[in-house]
Amino acid sequence: MFCSYFWKATAERAVKAFAQSLLAILSAGSLGLLDVDWPTSLSTAGMATLLSLLSSVASSRIGSPSDPSALPVPRPTPEPAPEPSVPQAA
Repeated sequence: MFCSYFWKATAERAVKAFAQSLLAILSAGSLGLLDVDWPTSLSTAGMATLLSLLSSVASSRIGSPSDPSALPVPRPTPEPAPEPSVPQAA
């Protein structure tokens, strides 16, 4: 949680949460751009951003400490060995 990757990934998630929630509020209202209640819309998007940030910090104790995801870090799977080529009969 104390590395730069964690905070960069957390910031990316928070920005996405803000944009997605603001677009959802604006499109659900089906209002014109000047008819939108901007303080309420921005406040709601800000709350979604805060919740995204808090869930990323809380998830650092579940998954990898350097990743804001709650999922465990996937283990690499070994590549299968290539099959030997068999000469074809003419």
